[in-house]
Amino acid sequence: MSEYVITSVKNQIGYITLDRPKALNSLSLEMVRALTATLLAWRDDAAIRAVFIHSSSEKAFCAGGDIRFFYDVGTATPSGDSALLEDFFTEEYALNHLIHFYPKPYIALMNGVVMGGGMGIAQAGPDCRLRIVTERTKMAMPEVNIGLFPDVGGSYFLSRTPGEIGTYLGLTGDIIAAADALYAGLADVYIPTSELPALLAMLENTEAADIRLAIREFAAPFASQATPANSKLAAQRPLIDQLFSGNNVPAIAEKLSNNSDAFTQQALATMGKRSPLLMCVTLEQLRRGAGQNVADCLRMERNMVRHCFKHGEVLEGVRALVVDKDNTPRWSPAHLRDVSQEQVAQFFAEVWPAYAHPLRHLQG
Repeated sequence: MSEYVITSVKNQIGYITLDRPKALNSLSLEMVRALTATLLAWRDDAAIRAVFIHSSSEKAFCAGGDIRFFYDVGTATPSGDSALLEDFFTEEYALNHLIHFYPKPYIALMNGVVMGGGMGIAQAGPDCRLRIVTERTKMAMPEVNIGLFPDVGGSYFLSRTPGEIGTYLGLTGDIIAAADALYAGLADVYIPTSELPALLAMLENTEAADIRLAIREFAAPFASQATPANSKLAAQRPLIDQLFSGNNVPAIAEKLSNNSDAFTQQALATMGKRSPLLMCVTLEQLRRGAGQNVADCLRMERNMVRHCFKHGEVLEGVRALVVDKDNTPRWSPAHLRDVSQEQVAQFFAEVWPAYAHPLRHLQG
């Protein structure tokens, strides 16, 4: 188990507390394994009727995977720990699958930063999930900022947001708040942080047969504080659907450049800082993911991540963001106009025969 994953059981509810505050609960391999072991143990335990996952800190639910670990392992010579990098992504994606199909109510309190891998452990399947946001929620899939792509099932859940919202979020890596998350279908209820102690007290004492319904009833009085209709995404939905349609990132950028709206100009400026290659890869990923089930999306992403580290774009992105902190990544290619379809296609080439894929056993 992990010192950063604390578990307890109260009122037949299994509580998972992420407790790595200095790293904003960034997931290590050890944490992934602790989460997996806990959920597997509770899955068939008749004494556990629901799972509630949250953070010990209001700053972050989970900021994603431990990208410094990615860099250290990916740049080591010789890379004696490369197997750990392979294990991390295989086991993280298997954990995402386990959560998606969990047979018991799975409640995620997405208070504070919830990005990347944090989304992967919060975006459970519709049969089990309840996703809570607060006024502190800062949600994003910002992988293109480090030369990666929106993984942990992003192929699936981003491609199923309304209209082209998922495309916009994937290509820009933009941070959204509670109302936006609700509008995008990436959250279910809003509860202000001032009411969280009362929520936890209610859960410890409730005899309700349906835990999720009890939480929805608790959250109902606060719904007007963060309504989907009042979100930034709702206000910009017509522009987003118009400008982020299609299968070509340079064409999207051109449409943005020809529109003088402040929102579109900000989106264009943001995309100008992202990896040109990985934006193109991300668009292709989302278009493919729209027609795939969860397991196939995760298998596709597992192939993609191998290609991503082989290319090296992610290592350069992490170097610029968290190692040297110069925020001047040297992307390759440096411009959208230089990205070829052949380069994009390489990220979707099969790495393993179907019978040998590390996620071959995932179903549905």
